[in-house]
Amino acid sequence: MEKITHIPFELVFWTLALLAILTISPDGVGHFTLCPLDNLGIHWCPGCGLGRSMKYFMTGEWKASFATHPLGGFAVIIITYRVIGLIKHIKTIRKYG
Repeated sequence: MEKITHIPFELVFWTLALLAILTISPDGVGHFTLCPLDNLGIHWCPGCGLGRSMKYFMTGEWKASFATHPLGGFAVIIITYRVIGLIKHIKTIRKYG
């Protein structure tokens, strides 16, 4: 049996990102942000609410997801599609499963 010797960084990154989004509390008052605009004191950003929207979408709260950010569900679908594509690629080139 052959071992997996190389897992693409992109696969690890997107998988961990989706898992991290599942751990956030979208209803929390104060939260850590990576948003450069928010960190500069600009409180409007076109991406603000995307993480919370993705969390709502992944937990089945679709109305809240769309209300928080209309592209949250789309982002989850695209990232999930990419993760599946990367896994299929690994299975094809390494002839797993």
